Amino acid sequence: MSPGSGESVDMPARRMEPPVTPVTEPFWAATRRREFLLQWCRRCDEPIFYPREVCPRCLEAQLEWRPASGRGTVNAVSVQHRPAMPLPAFTDGPYVVALVELAEGVCVMSNVTGTPPDEVTVGMPVTLTWEALSDGRNLPQFQPARAAP
Repeated sequence: MSPGSGESVDMPARRMEPPVTPVTEPFWAATRRREFLLQWCRRCDEPIFYPREVCPRCLEAQLEWRPASGRGTVNAVSVQHRPAMPLPAFTDGPYVVALVELAEGVCVMSNVTGTPPDEVTVGMPVTLTWEALSDGRNLPQFQPARAAP
């Protein structure tokens, strides 16, 4: 089971939903199981995010999908107080947009939820959580990491 997989989401997604392409399909298929995958280059043995057709370092096309830990650290944070666009999918606010550096070494732009937006800070440890999308996929998001008991 993947990090955050035991969490329930009560409401359907209320946002513009990311498209699925042939390159991103394995990533999105895994989110249906609440499994967070990263591409890895077989030549460089380095993780890649966002999903691509070739490694951005060596241009190798032999990429594979591996489970990610779901742990990371906030590297940059912005609190959005108004919708970026006047669309129904952008009515909630304020919300946090953060650049999260994963334990694997790649950065992911996502939301940090589960805490007041003004409490999200650079250096904050975070863990994976999910937001249900309308088609059964789940959007990876992050929440503050809880201290181990």
